[in-house]
Amino acid sequence: MASWRENNKHIRILRDAEAGKYGVIAAIAYNIEQILGFVRAAETSRSPLIIQFFPWAIIATEGLLVRTAADAAARASVPISIHLDHAQSEDIIKVAADGLPFDSIMVDMSHYAKEVNLQKTRELVDYCNQRQIATEAEPGRIEGGEDGVMDTAGLEACMTTPEEVDEFVDTGVDALAPAFGNVHGEYGSRGPQLDFERFNQIRTQVRGRVRLALHGTNGFSPEILKRCVEAGVSKINVNKLVLEDYYEHLHSNAGKMPHTQLFEEGIQKVADQTMYWMEVCGSAGKV
Repeated sequence: MASWRENNKHIRILRDAEAGKYGVIAAIAYNIEQILGFVRAAETSRSPLIIQFFPWAIIATEGLLVRTAADAAARASVPISIHLDHAQSEDIIKVAADGLPFDSIMVDMSHYAKEVNLQKTRELVDYCNQRQIATEAEPGRIEGGEDGVMDTAGLEACMTTPEEVDEFVDTGVDALAPAFGNVHGEYGSRGPQLDFERFNQIRTQVRGRVRLALHGTNGFSPEILKRCVEAGVSKINVNKLVLEDYYEHLHSNAGKMPHTQLFEEGIQKVADQTMYWMEVCGSAGKV
């Protein structure tokens, strides 16, 4: 009998990306227009896609937004998985795993000391795996916070070491989001200062046992993102990169056109910007 991992859509998407040497956009959604825009982009570009949510979406919409995205993914003509990003509460993880259609959950215990982080991660990964849900974790600590994700800037910054890779792989996760100079939120005037030598060491240590995810892409140039994909990143978390045009359109036109037109044009803004980054990451035309 095939392992549940062989049938998990999220794992299949990331394995294909690693084998094909391209990155898959993992886009944060806050409303139905954005979900529709992401799906339209994936189908138009013939690209795989990951739609992801912060825990906020579970609490604020009682899971309705997640179920809407899962329904859209099931109807799509391309592979789309549903992922819970930065789940920092054990209760939220269990609610998500027990009652919502997630293909993958990020077990983010990085706000704890490392030993507690590892222990809790291992326990929660097992909880998710029993329900055939893939998992992601964050070895080291990526500074910053956004949209309900705990801000870790006040904690000791800690880039991922090759030694930590084995410790986190041993928890049973399917993807790792290493800290190599990337931050959640904004980078400031200097822009991203990524340590690719460290990332290469991490990838060597991984030895293909898990996939690698990139967090903290606000303000990235196409050149930086392409370099990350070339270095071996398979999952590309994006927020502002695919939503800036949507919000500019919304702020400029709210109250100046019919709501229906505002929403329809907003969906297309999301789709167009997402398609651009799918081209940059190399996933367009892969399915």
